[in-house]
Amino acid sequence: MGEFSITKEKILAALSTVEEPDLKKDLVTLNMIREVEVSLDQVKFTVVLTTPACPLKELIKQRCIEALQRDLGTGFEIIIHMTSNVTANANKSIMLPGVKNIIAISSGKGGVGKSTVTANLAMALKKAGARVGILDADISGPSIPIMFGAEDMQPLVAPRDGKNYIAPIMQYGIKMISIGFLTPADSAVVWRGPMASQALRQFFGDVDWGELDYLLLDMPPGTSDIHLTLVQTVPVSGAVVVTTPQKVAVADATKGGSMFSQGNINVPVLGVIENMSYFTPAELPENKYYIFGEGGGQQLADKLGVELLGQLPIVQKIREGGDEGRPITMDDHELVTTAFMDVAEKLAQKIAIRNATMPVTEPVMVN
Repeated sequence: MGEFSITKEKILAALSTVEEPDLKKDLVTLNMIREVEVSLDQVKFTVVLTTPACPLKELIKQRCIEALQRDLGTGFEIIIHMTSNVTANANKSIMLPGVKNIIAISSGKGGVGKSTVTANLAMALKKAGARVGILDADISGPSIPIMFGAEDMQPLVAPRDGKNYIAPIMQYGIKMISIGFLTPADSAVVWRGPMASQALRQFFGDVDWGELDYLLLDMPPGTSDIHLTLVQTVPVSGAVVVTTPQKVAVADATKGGSMFSQGNINVPVLGVIENMSYFTPAELPENKYYIFGEGGGQQLADKLGVELLGQLPIVQKIREGGDEGRPITMDDHELVTTAFMDVAEKLAQKIAIRNATMPVTEPVMVN
């Protein structure tokens, strides 16, 4: 160990040379190093990441080890506990005080698999260790109850602080609410815009969401009253735009994405997800057939000035999982689960960077 004894100060000095790759500051300055303990032949500490779905977890851990061995030698054991505390879109909503980040999952047109992406992203974030909820904001076409096998469930109402709150349905460890839980499955919800907007407000204000790291909003396609109500009611951390590769989907998604970046709305677009990028048959897992063309997702990301978070394949099991009420990401389907976990990690990474580098989103006044 050399002629000097290892102290907490020397450990922190060494770790202050380790930069968090996304936030571009060192771990000590970012207050990510906690619970430092030193014994004769052992150094133990905790690294608090900004999300459990951090794709750089192992890289950060390895850099900590390298910095300590470089500055303090190698004659001692290093034990690093990796944990996380998801960063919040600071002034958390008065309406949703326990929700750290509200993420709008949007699309320009219907049929691009937005609800499938929402369901599996939620499961991927949950598998990574985050507390996740889904608000099905597609009032006229709610899909989330079916995709989670919860069509026959009905939420309970319980009083708290003198007010009645709806308790969200808990399925597979994810909290969720949808108009589909509150209306008969075979009846159409035919509402004018103001009624749909009021329903969305109640899903925020009258539902007891509790503590969540991420609340994913499955938005209706296009741009509508619902979208305006959303940005007026709660501080949205960011939006994700889902598209398929073909030209018509990209054209519509461009409009959907640009809505969020209008001056009076100014919700950051965190990235683009290209769904149905290619078809891979189960019996030929190495083959890719680009049924809807190639490059549409990247083209949209370039137009919006954001990153393409991932390309999701067309696999029969994804459709079967949605129909059976069990999102495929719950199972270890090598191709699909890996793809969704990768996208979830990138999304969590973008949210952490957004919270560290951008001002808080304020609910906006839209005329």
